[in-house]
This record gives sequence, structure tokens and C-alpha cells, in this order.
Amino acid sequence: MSTMAGRSMTERMRGAALLDVPTYEEVEHDTTATGQAAGVVGLVAVASAIGAIGHGGLAIGFGLVWAFVGWLVWSGLCYFIGTRLFEGQATWGEVLRTVGFAQAPGVLNVVGFIPLLGGLVRLAVFFWLLAAVVIALRQALDISTGKAVATGVIGWLVMVIPMMLLGAMGAFLAH
Repeated sequence: MSTMAGRSMTERMRGAALLDVPTYEEVEHDTTATGQAAGVVGLVAVASAIGAIGHGGLAIGFGLVWAFVGWLVWSGLCYFIGTRLFEGQATWGEVLRTVGFAQAPGVLNVVGFIPLLGGLVRLAVFFWLLAAVVIALRQALDISTGKAVATGVIGWLVMVIPMMLLGAMGAFLAH
């Protein structure tokens, strides 16, 4: 077991945000860190909701529900794709924990309501999250960086395309 085991959620969030590979390895192997990962997802959802004030953002309650559902579904899809298509070696819990902690840079979205600065921060956080998720998937699934990118992209498409179609169908039926 790593000497970093048992670090606080804040310390782990810092390591994950700094794209520290040992932090991702630590949370991958610490089966008690799932609650912390859920805490990260919730904290980021609240920060993002606050940052969206004045921009037609989601209500905090709905944003929290969507954040958890999205985290669970997307992690499950990435687990399935990574282990079946790319022969990764992981449990769903390992993927769930690392992807949860990869959301850590999203706490900076809290400044999203500030004109100009908020938009720049949200853009930077978007790319930062992409890098963090690739590292999370790579470490959890024990696959190459290219396969981690492909796993994340395919998982995202499988999740988002049906939602877009349902949204378009809903908009069509509403008129």
C-alpha cells in the first residue's frame, strides 16, 4: 500500500488536479475512497452551479442529481469500453473513483459568474478536466494514453448522442 494512503479528500483533490499519477493510483486502489470521490463530484457540481448564476445555469439540486448520474453512467460506460474493447484491467469501482477525483479542477468553475474571467476559467477547466480524465482512465484501466482517450471519447459519445436526440425530439414535439 502506498505511503499516501489515508490522505484527506482535499489532499487527494490537489494531487488529482495537479495530474499527479501516484494520486490516481492511490484512489484507484483505496476501496474506501469511493465516498471521497462522490464528495468531489458533489463539490464540483455545487461550485459549477454557483458559477453559472446569472448565466441560466442549472439549479443546484438538479445539477447535483445530474452530476452524480452522469458520473455513474459515464464511468460505467468507460469501464465497459476500456475492459472489453481495449482489454483494460480494472473494476468499475476503480474507474469510478479515479474519474470522480479527475473532476477536482472543476471547483474553479465557482468563479464562472465573473464577466470575462469566468468564461476564461471555465474554458481552461474544460481542457484541464480532459487531461485529468485521460490520466484517470489510463491509470485505472492500465491502458495506453491513446486507448484512454478513445475510451473517454467513445463513452462520451455513447452517453451524449442519445441525450441530444431525445432533446431534439422533445423540442420537435413541443412545437
